[in-house]
Amino acid sequence: MSELLFAAASGVPMAAGWSLHALRLRRRIETARRDPLTGLWTRDAFAERAPKVLAGGRSAVYVIDLDRFKEINDAYGHAAGDAVIAATGSRLAEWANINAGIVVRLGGDEFAAVARVFSLADLSWTLGELTRAIERPVTVDGRALTVGASIGAVGYDPRTDDVDLSTLLRLADEQMYAAKRSGADWLTALDLTLQSGTVNGRRAGRSGTHGGTEAAA
Repeated sequence: MSELLFAAASGVPMAAGWSLHALRLRRRIETARRDPLTGLWTRDAFAERAPKVLAGGRSAVYVIDLDRFKEINDAYGHAAGDAVIAATGSRLAEWANINAGIVVRLGGDEFAAVARVFSLADLSWTLGELTRAIERPVTVDGRALTVGASIGAVGYDPRTDDVDLSTLLRLADEQMYAAKRSGADWLTALDLTLQSGTVNGRRAGRSGTHGGTEAAA
């Protein structure tokens, strides 16, 4: 009996060691799936989680592009630009938590999100809240820096709509670009019909596509 107790006792540190190792491994995996500047999910992690939000009920997909961000980078340097991006990521994460959603930094000063909405009126109210959150000044070295945002959105109802996340992001991206060109804070898609062509899976004219002329995608 004493030998069995000794064996069991000696196994405790080993079990604890494996548990600690597993916890550290999970944390490393989690960190690798987060954007290092904002802490938001990476594209792959977003692609896994966003469809679950969409499947849960009426939702909206958003594409968000900051306005005047290049001016801040040019005038105050990349450190100031990074501070603005980090603050924006934090605000978007807070907004997503309130709205049972998920946010991703697509790259540069562009973000995407999926969050629950219950009506068109709710979507308009949510877009207003999102815009106000982004436009709050960010204090960097005692200086208040302010950016705006162009936001495109599209509503989705799993009971009636049969489109995937990629298509919804394309639709929201179209509306974001239209908002940026028109000077509107946001625009929403009226239906689920794409209005622009596709080049290599991206909106035609978007920077990075062949012949693309868009300056700020």
